Amino acid sequence: MPGGTRRSFYVAAIYGLGGLITAALGLPALVYLLVPAKIRKQDQWVEVGKLAELPSGSPVEVTFRRMRVDGWKVVSERNTAWVVKSAANQVVAFGPQCTHLGCAYHWDDAKNEFVCPCHNSLFSIQGQVLGGPAPRPLDRYQTKVQGDTVMLGQLQTSAEQSA
Repeated sequence: MPGGTRRSFYVAAIYGLGGLITAALGLPALVYLLVPAKIRKQDQWVEVGKLAELPSGSPVEVTFRRMRVDGWKVVSERNTAWVVKSAANQVVAFGPQCTHLGCAYHWDDAKNEFVCPCHNSLFSIQGQVLGGPAPRPLDRYQTKVQGDTVMLGQLQTSAEQSA
C-alpha cells in the first residue's frame, strides 16, 4: 500500500466508523436537549354550549374537553365549569375547585349559594366568599359569547382577576 500500512488503514476505518456511530446517536440526543419542543398553536377558547340553553340566574355545571400540550405529547383533558347567565345575557364561568383546598363544590338551590361540603365554605352566585375557611373568591374562566355560543378561555385565579 502506498503511503501507509494495512494496520493504519484499519485503525482509520475503525475511528471513522466510531465517529459515524457517535454522530448517529449523539445528534438526535443533542437536538432533543437543545431545541425546544414544537410549539403548537392551540385554540385557547373552547365551546361549552348555546347561550339560549342556559337558564338565567341559575348556575349550570358544564363539561368540556380541552387539548393540553406537554412537550411533544398532546393530551385531551375533561374539564368542568359552573356557568351563570345573568338577565342581561352576561356570562360568568367559575372553576370547579374551592379556593380553600381544591375540593369540588356544588350549587345548593335551597340556600341559593355554592357550597363546599368538605370544609363548609360558602360562595355567592357571583363567586364571593360568604363563609367558611376559603381565603378568596372562586376562580373564573375567561368568557365570551360568539353569536349564540358560549366560549371559555383560560382559568384565572381570583388574585389575577383583581390585578
